[in-house]
Amino acid sequence: MTVKDENPKNTMLEQGEESPPFTLPNDEGAPVRLADFRGQPVVLYFYPKDDTEGCTKEACDFRDHWREFQRAGAEVLGVSPDSVASHRKFKAKFELPFSLLSDPDHQVALAYKAWGKKKMYGREYEGIMRTTVVIDPKGRIAKVFPKVRVKDHADEVLAVLKTLRAER
Repeated sequence: MTVKDENPKNTMLEQGEESPPFTLPNDEGAPVRLADFRGQPVVLYFYPKDDTEGCTKEACDFRDHWREFQRAGAEVLGVSPDSVASHRKFKAKFELPFSLLSDPDHQVALAYKAWGKKKMYGREYEGIMRTTVVIDPKGRIAKVFPKVRVKDHADEVLAVLKTLRAER
């Protein structure tokens, strides 16, 4: 039996709603909790796999804009199902200045609506949907970028952070 979900909220998080709490290990194996960043904006970006073309471009774009993210007072956190060891290598290889979080059972991706059905070469499968969520200093969803296009994405995120800063 298939149950049809009539709730459109299950398709995307909504601006203004409370961000789902989480604790995940970072690239060094240390636990990172969303609650640790209360009082500052958080850029939570979900990506499919370490050291692949699109994911590397996205991570390096955030790295290349790192000073601007720091000036905005924002914490950047990358999330994928990859292991802590994979994250450690990826971070070192590309000198990423922010934490990469391991979500192997994709529970956080599910909570943030960044896990779902995808198609490639006519095959359907479940996986990470490249998504970025900007969380305001109060822990609420400020902006969701579903189906992220990597080119110029860091600039889009920085524009949201500037708006948040102006509202404070």
